[in-house]
Amino acid sequence: MKTTLLILGRLTPAALSRLALTAAAVLMPSLAFAHSGGLHVHGFLSGVEHPLAGIDHLLAMMAVGVIAARTGGTAIVVVPSCFVAAMIAGAMLGLTGIGLPSLESGIALSLVVFGAMMALARPLPLAVAALLTALSGLFHGNAHGLEIPETASGIAYAIGFVVATSALHTTGGLAALTLRRWPAAIRTAGVGTSLVGAALAAQFI
Repeated sequence: MKTTLLILGRLTPAALSRLALTAAAVLMPSLAFAHSGGLHVHGFLSGVEHPLAGIDHLLAMMAVGVIAARTGGTAIVVVPSCFVAAMIAGAMLGLTGIGLPSLESGIALSLVVFGAMMALARPLPLAVAALLTALSGLFHGNAHGLEIPETASGIAYAIGFVVATSALHTTGGLAALTLRRWPAAIRTAGVGTSLVGAALAAQFI
C-alpha cells in the first residue's frame, strides 16, 4: 500500500487525471454490485473480502475516506464513524427482513453524490458531509444485512465486513492526504466515481 501511494504521489496531476478516468472507463463494462444474494456468506474472512468484490462498495468506502480527509479536523473521525454506525443500523434492519425502498438505486446514487462531493473545489460543511455519508451507509448496510444469515457465521461475516470497510475508509483518507498537493487529481477521481454510479443507476431505470 505504501509503495502504491508513493508511486501515485510522483505522478503529475495530468497523469493522475488520465489514470482516474481510464480506470472508470475500464470498469464500466463489467460493473457489479458487491451484494449478490448472500450465496458466499461463510464467516469473518468472507466478510473481509466482500467489500472488495463489488465496485459499488469499494468506491463508496474509498470516497468516504477521501471526503473525511478533505473536510479535515474532526471530520477525519466523525464522517467515517457516521457511515459505519448507519451501516450497522441498516444491516440490523436487513437482519429483521426490512428492506429500504429503491435499495439498489440508492446505493448507485450514493456513488454519484460521493463523486460530486469529491469533485467540489471546496469540501462541504461537516454536518452536511456526515449526513450524506450516514444516509449512504444506511443503504449499503441494509443491502448486506438482508443477506447475512442469523448464525454465528453471519455475525463473524458482519464483523469482517465492518473491519474491511474501516480499512477502506483509512486507505481513502491516506490517498487524499498523499494527493493533497494535486487537488485536480482528487476532483477527477470524483468525476470518475460519479460516472460509475450513474452507470450503475442506469441499470435500474
